[in-house]
Amino acid sequence: MTDYSTLDWSVEERILTLTLDRAGALNSFTVEMADELVDAYRRASADDSIGAIVVTGAGRAFCAGMDLSAEGNVFGLDETMRPTPADLEEQLEDPAIVRGVRDTGGRVSLAVYDCTKPVIGAINGAAVGIGATMTLPMDVRLASTKARIGFVFGRLGIVPEAASSWFLPRIVGISRALEWAYSADILTAQEAHEGGLVRSLHEPDDLLPAAYTLARRFIEHRSPVGIALTRQMMYRNLAADHPLAAHKSDSLAMFHTSMGDGKEGVAAFLEKRSPEFTGRASELPEVFPR
Repeated sequence: MTDYSTLDWSVEERILTLTLDRAGALNSFTVEMADELVDAYRRASADDSIGAIVVTGAGRAFCAGMDLSAEGNVFGLDETMRPTPADLEEQLEDPAIVRGVRDTGGRVSLAVYDCTKPVIGAINGAAVGIGATMTLPMDVRLASTKARIGFVFGRLGIVPEAASSWFLPRIVGISRALEWAYSADILTAQEAHEGGLVRSLHEPDDLLPAAYTLARRFIEHRSPVGIALTRQMMYRNLAADHPLAAHKSDSLAMFHTSMGDGKEGVAAFLEKRSPEFTGRASELPEVFPR
């Protein structure tokens, strides 16, 4: 894809602004938006002109959840199928499973997880259901003082999706994650901040400038390879069952970066100048087992 129907793609000073762009429908989520988001994150990972990603919503909402006006199964799933756990183990990439069974929000979350660039959520308004859970794989979430965030699945008789049962407890702790999921309350921006879900609160006009300032701190005079490997190591090793797993990936990452951008970093430090890194995030060394 190069053009999107539900997103706006804009790059300036190495920062990609990815805007959910269905303002007339409060940026509600559709299968098409899911497909476009997956493509956009993969495209950004492969594009070495992009250093970081800021995700926000057009108009007054971030994302008001799934578009429930769709005909048939509103979540885009194939009700003629009878999937089992074995089907997902053995046929995860089968097109029929991908389109008819796999949660659309989860495909987006996995694309964010796999992304090689820092991802910052700038939550400008309502973020409900998938609008909330799609932000969880993002590295940092900033919110407008007018934002409202809700894990409202219990109100609809469904369950938290988009791999949020993996991400949310790691961000806010298991007890708070369960409280928010059980109650299905709409949280104020202040409540989300106090609960540790968002890093900081900003007046609406200050939200994007704050996100861009943070993005520049992440990428200016930083190695794209070092940033990409750091992101992967943090997330993957968070779920490892022993620190030995981290030691293995640390060792390989240190080995490769010490021969790449690490040489420039050391030289710049000794020469008291800013480094000029040339490594590409699109060409990462292999540090994890396949």
